[in-house]
Amino acid sequence: MNHKAAIPNAFTLTNLLLGILSIVYTMDQNYRMSAIMILLAAILDGMDGKVARKLDVASPFGKELDSLSDLVSFGVAPAILIYAAQLNEPYGIVGLTVAIIFALCGAIRLARFNILNITTHFLGIPITVAGPLMALFSLAGDHLPDLFFPVAMLLLAGLMVSNLKVPKF
Repeated sequence: MNHKAAIPNAFTLTNLLLGILSIVYTMDQNYRMSAIMILLAAILDGMDGKVARKLDVASPFGKELDSLSDLVSFGVAPAILIYAAQLNEPYGIVGLTVAIIFALCGAIRLARFNILNITTHFLGIPITVAGPLMALFSLAGDHLPDLFFPVAMLLLAGLMVSNLKVPKF
């Protein structure tokens, strides 16, 4: 591997580390820190591709590593966070189902993104938008009605796998 490629891959792996830490914080019932880890992962995720293109080291390996990291940080971690913090108590198995649907739709969205290779727009909202939004909603959790979380999570899950054209910035 090109030594310069290690730089954007370090951003990507740090994104993954933050997603894992988010899950650990959720297990420790520290939901605020869990949400913050997801938001920090989003910042790093926004940098890895830019750094790879700037250094001219973008590669299929980097793209796959990024998708795997994104699934953990913006699919699995937010699903576990919202389930534990907002959906478990009032909804039980229905809440778990909602969280699982979110993570599964995130995986489908990432797989579709990787094979379509559309350069002009995204098809469906990116998981890198949906996951951080759920983290932000979690931070505002006490000020939102209980029904907000399953509805928002299902709406974002549907939008990730939709055919909605979202401009690339």
